Amino acid sequence: MDDIIREPKQKRAIEKKDRIIKSGFELICKNGYYNTNTAEIAKAANVSTGIVYQYFKDKHDIFMEGLEKYGNEIFFPMLNIDINNFSIDDFSSSIQEIIKSHIKDHKVSQRAHEEITSMIHSDKEVATYFYKNELLMTKTIKELLIKNGFKENDLTEKVHIMIGLIDNLCHEIIYHKHDNMDYDKMTTIVIESIKQLFKDNYQ
Repeated sequence: MDDIIREPKQKRAIEKKDRIIKSGFELICKNGYYNTNTAEIAKAANVSTGIVYQYFKDKHDIFMEGLEKYGNEIFFPMLNIDINNFSIDDFSSSIQEIIKSHIKDHKVSQRAHEEITSMIHSDKEVATYFYKNELLMTKTIKELLIKNGFKENDLTEKVHIMIGLIDNLCHEIIYHKHDNMDYDKMTTIVIESIKQLFKDNYQ
């Protein structure tokens, strides 16, 4: 086996590598990291195992490149929020739309979310990815709010709290599903809490 990892330059080779990343990431999200091997990834990508090892050291490399390429769609959908989704004039509706979008993304990728989240505590590279993107998401949303006229006082901290509230609400609705909880009421409480949190920033 060739130990030299190559970076493809020609179009067909680049497409092969991208196919390996996509197939590997999807398989790991579906079946689990430890239940997926390189041969299965090669088969799903329609390439030989030897081709896989030309571009990657192991399945962990494939997984990390997939996480960097596709992970934000699953774990950090707020990074893709349009600036117009934040409105001082109708802040409640803006928050509601963000929550709906977040829940939708969680539902679409529920298995992947569960699998990869479990790796945060056992894989330093995965933990680093989440730490980096959590800070990036806080920074991005803060900048969007400022562009929409929000005042800057304690905005970084408040945005981080808001993200946590929305993320926890989504996890409660999608994963925990407690029978004795009224999730419509819980959503309303979260929205009102966020409005109160930012009260000094938009009034």
